[in-house]
Amino acid sequence: MASKPSIVLVHGLWMTPLCWEDWITHFKAAGYSTVLAPGWPGIDSRTPEDIRLDPSALADLTIRQIVDHYASIIEDLPTPPIIIGHSFGGLFTQILLSRGLGAAGVGISPGQPSGVIALKPSTIKAGFGVLGHPSTYKAAVPITESQFHYAFGNHLSEAESKVLWEKYSIPSAAHILWQGLEGAFTSTGNAKSDGHVDFAKKDRAPLLIIGGTKDHVVPVEVVEAEMKHYKGPAVVEMKIFEGRSHGIVNQDGWEEVADFALKWVEEHIAK
Repeated sequence: MASKPSIVLVHGLWMTPLCWEDWITHFKAAGYSTVLAPGWPGIDSRTPEDIRLDPSALADLTIRQIVDHYASIIEDLPTPPIIIGHSFGGLFTQILLSRGLGAAGVGISPGQPSGVIALKPSTIKAGFGVLGHPSTYKAAVPITESQFHYAFGNHLSEAESKVLWEKYSIPSAAHILWQGLEGAFTSTGNAKSDGHVDFAKKDRAPLLIIGGTKDHVVPVEVVEAEMKHYKGPAVVEMKIFEGRSHGIVNQDGWEEVADFALKWVEEHIAK
């Protein structure tokens, strides 16, 4: 590449841009001078501590509002960026590419687009703090220490997981999780669904989907189901990392994931 594009990092549910802190440093050391990690609306540049004190701005947030927010940021950049998202951020990455944005995209442990029916018991258990309580439909709901350990830190001891829970976790928009569940029972062709992805888009930027074999939230079977929905000539590839949980972006060895993603993107942008 003659000049390196910007990188936009998209976080997921119960997290803030802080989860990307090491990735930002890593990518800048690789020569990418512009690495952005914007927060969702209502998170923006706020600290986890501040959000915990008042998460009300997240209560009725929707997938479409979040994606529109990132689309606006991306459209203001001088050239199409590399978009890398984790968890629901991985779904948002797919939606953004489906809208024709980005030079390439990477969805890490990505939430499933509308119409992808691949719900697993571990996924339901990971989200049961929300899904088991319909009254949370439009509320900002925290993730408990034990829920975090199951969902993000199952590769760690309880004590090690607690450190990450205290550092990164915030109350987040339960509505997003409910929309994701509703989307599983929506047709893939329903463009009005917030989680809609145009799987057959011919001119979509190259997309890499990454999964981990120890992920409770987005098990490998879900990643494979997403992959199978893509049709047409646009490049879509999948990489599964052994021993990685849903906490993959902060798990020991995250550099291997970051480097693989970056090398893949560079190779496919250059073509």
